[in-house]
Amino acid sequence: MISYRLQDKVAIVTGANNPQGIGATTALAFAREGAKVVLVYKKIDRPYDIDKVDVNGADRYYAANAGDAAVVESRLKEMNADYLVLEKDITDETSVKEIYSAVMERYGRVDVLVNNAADCDVNGLDTIEKITQNVIDDTFAVNVRGSLLMTREFVNHRGDYGRIINLSTDAAQIFEGQITYGASKATMEALTRSIALEVAKYGITVNCVAPGPTQTGWIDADLEKAVLPLIPMGKLIQPEDIAETILFLSSEQARMLTGQVIKVSGGHAI
Repeated sequence: MISYRLQDKVAIVTGANNPQGIGATTALAFAREGAKVVLVYKKIDRPYDIDKVDVNGADRYYAANAGDAAVVESRLKEMNADYLVLEKDITDETSVKEIYSAVMERYGRVDVLVNNAADCDVNGLDTIEKITQNVIDDTFAVNVRGSLLMTREFVNHRGDYGRIINLSTDAAQIFEGQITYGASKATMEALTRSIALEVAKYGITVNCVAPGPTQTGWIDADLEKAVLPLIPMGKLIQPEDIAETILFLSSEQARMLTGQVIKVSGGHAI
């Protein structure tokens, strides 16, 4: 078994309230490695009309992301983990500063940032014929502005160890039907490369993980049947697959790996 040597490292993970999600799975993986974990999340508060949705899995997506982090927190308690839960809006500059103030007060430093929080339209409006200003603004606010604000504060609170891991999608370059979401993730891939160059002088690495179709609760049997033929390895990606990659990128072993986008997709969209 690989030892990531993350004992006592302080890791912030955004978007960590979906018990089946990548954020929660990653937070629990950090805790198993002995890291101190900071869960940051914001409940989804936009109205959802199931009768107007034609995107498979939207009901499951909202159900999983609408609540608080109580389930994830209970699992961390069972592990006797050292953790902090913050319900904060990463799109708001003041809120982001409050996140880092709380982390510094509790732990005195921050070592790893995982920009996992994401927003996407599930009402069928993210196409060029239907797109609205709200879809554009909401998607970029979380996926780009929020991640940038979190990253800025991480760099400004840097210590002697620094790992930043952004989350994209393996379909960032071409995402028909989710054009704004895809564009926001392509933006994060570009920012990953640029920021990596700017912070290399501090010894901070910046990388991006681009998952393929991942079972975070939104893929039902019918959708799985449709998606599997597109994945050469023949099975859905699991949140644990993404979490293990993030752990490696957070580790000392990945000290010379920076500015990279790593697809974890089973061969999908390569």
